[in-house]
Amino acid sequence: MQQISGTGFIGGGNMAEALIKGLIAAGVAADTLMVAELQNERREYLQRTYGVEVSADSRKVVAHNATVILAVKPQSLEQALRPVADLFSADKCLISILAGVATAKLEALVGDKVPVVRVMPNTPALIGAGAAGISAGRYADADCMELACDLFRCVGVVEVVAESLLDAVTGLSGSGPAYVYMIIEALADGGVLEGLPRATALMLAAQTVAGTAQLLLETKEHPAVLRDRVCSPAGTTIAAVQTLERNGVRAAMIEAVQSAARRSRELG
Repeated sequence: MQQISGTGFIGGGNMAEALIKGLIAAGVAADTLMVAELQNERREYLQRTYGVEVSADSRKVVAHNATVILAVKPQSLEQALRPVADLFSADKCLISILAGVATAKLEALVGDKVPVVRVMPNTPALIGAGAAGISAGRYADADCMELACDLFRCVGVVEVVAESLLDAVTGLSGSGPAYVYMIIEALADGGVLEGLPRATALMLAAQTVAGTAQLLLETKEHPAVLRDRVCSPAGTTIAAVQTLERNGVRAAMIEAVQSAARRSRELG
């Protein structure tokens, strides 16, 4: 792993917390991590829970760290970055997790030759099970990319993709947990409709989704192959699959990914 110590965060929200937790679990010393966060209550929480250094001053964070992770809302980009832009230089690495914001826009804000890496993570990073797409900006070299990949591997899996595909990553894995939550809720509702207690139905639904995903990842077989093994001739599962196809579940999921990707492009 590349040297991750000396990492600062602008923004101390959920994703920043997930990364902090993952880095510390991977052996990074808490006192080498700094967080700039405007909310006093949130600063106190991060310091108390993880032992990281906190500040209300983002300039302090940028000045004292070679790697800076921008973890604010896309709408807050200029408000967060302009006050610290003059502190960036070619020997720093700016890593952005802002949906839809292109590296070219970030480079324009922080100045010429500053290495910028764009990442789209997702919320399962909070438990070390995230999925992130990563792209290099114009000036990001191999060392900067390796550092970014190592950092996000602390909280899940990483795929390096062309920046033109990051909106698709946003629509698929970035927003994907919300789709899966809806599926779990719907499965549980079906169980309740058939008489199962709510808690039992929810546990069975969640474990079914988790176990199915794990089986797919471990076997590396195509989902259709695994699905066919569950569908006995004239059985219960193929009858259910027919109902899902009749109601356009597959098409709705595809369109959901497209809608989120389109919105990501609009935010940029």
